Amino acid sequence: MENKKQKVIIYVDGFNFYYGLKSKGWRKYYWLNVVSFFERLLKPYQELVEVNYFSARPTDIGKNERQNTFFSANLMNNKFKLYLGKYLKKEIKCKYCNQIIHTFEEKETDVRIATQILSDAFNKRCDISILCSADSDLVPPIEKIKEIDPFHKVFVFFPPDRFSSNLYSLASATKHLGGAKMIFDQCILPNKLVGINGYTIEKPIKWK
Repeated sequence: MENKKQKVIIYVDGFNFYYGLKSKGWRKYYWLNVVSFFERLLKPYQELVEVNYFSARPTDIGKNERQNTFFSANLMNNKFKLYLGKYLKKEIKCKYCNQIIHTFEEKETDVRIATQILSDAFNKRCDISILCSADSDLVPPIEKIKEIDPFHKVFVFFPPDRFSSNLYSLASATKHLGGAKMIFDQCILPNKLVGINGYTIEKPIKWK
């Protein structure tokens, strides 16, 4: 009898992933087939259940539109699940001139990831959880999973140009996606996609 494949669920910290690509200058990979990319990173004895992608909508209109296009393209695959947090206005004081600067801070992503990864592990929806992030705020849910179920594996995939020693020491295994450039190249979406209802999704001009 063929051995049963290990079920895998992936949790992507969207902003951590995006800013990792940005810091490497890998703009062309913004237009990524997310499910295909992570499927190619799995072993033959592993099976992808879904990719949970966590992000928030930017307040900048242009960035918002490009992000929506990226989401729409990936939502064509039913294994891509989207979870959105919020952008909140924040005031900070410049330490040099004491002027108040208005900026925006993404909120709720780490809490949403923690909630989902814990829920899926406790409900036995997967054998392996893969966290794609370098945010050390996500150490507590991993600790809790290992405490409750020491047989459940939690892997950490670090986005390009990102690393956390705390997550590294806690994970069952790790991978740095900065070394996966060939797989990134293989998983760029087509410039134009046609949805099931006949509508067209085109790669944002700024990303070409």
